[in-house]
Amino acid sequence: MKIRDKILIQKYYLNVFNGIFLALGLMLLTFGLWLLFDRNNLFSELFSSGKNQLVAYISYILLGIGSVITFTSAVGFLGNVMENKCLLVTYMSFQILVFVTRMAVSVLIFMKKEEVHNQWNNRIDEVISEYGNESLAEQEPLWNILNAVQHNMECCGRYNVTQWERNKNKENSTQIPCSCTKSSLKKWFCDVPRDSTYSMGCEAYLNTWFENNVLILTAITISLLITQIFLITLTGQLCRDISKNNIWPNEL
Repeated sequence: MKIRDKILIQKYYLNVFNGIFLALGLMLLTFGLWLLFDRNNLFSELFSSGKNQLVAYISYILLGIGSVITFTSAVGFLGNVMENKCLLVTYMSFQILVFVTRMAVSVLIFMKKEEVHNQWNNRIDEVISEYGNESLAEQEPLWNILNAVQHNMECCGRYNVTQWERNKNKENSTQIPCSCTKSSLKKWFCDVPRDSTYSMGCEAYLNTWFENNVLILTAITISLLITQIFLITLTGQLCRDISKNNIWPNEL
């Protein structure tokens, strides 16, 4: 096979994998924007208020990596179409940089996953304690999301209904959130018998939601790493064959 034919095949596969790389980068950008701006997202609401800016940090990391991937993909596409060695070497350098960064972020996510999960549970407990406090009106969007979770999933509290006994904002100790019942009243608390409330806690649902989102992020990360291995290999081989083609264009 002539070097020119090999170059055409390599360019085709490089475009395919570069397209996959770009798509995964756009997924990271979308994930970061979702965390940063979706105010109906329980995780974002829990960790984007007060001193806890965990969601903001995660979002900025995802947006930064996604932006670099998008820029890198554009450089790779131009270098591939123009067969420009300078652009291809720049592309490969960015690929190595992103690869190392993604590896570091993956290790960080693995190491911090349990810590974030514990913070998640602690924040939910705090929200349950603060729920209905008239002096914390800025927390109402978060309370509404919690109400939606309890009402739609037919659950009450993080582990069960007794957790609401810690809440000191009720008119009397027997009240529970209206969302813990089939009531359609638009109030924070209702007077209902204990046996008419949802008995199951929301922890299983909340944990599943948390784990699913971590799994999605992990799957995107692993897919990126595998794609980058192919891209770095293909780009290196393409650069070598372009050099050979410039010197010996008819060599087999």
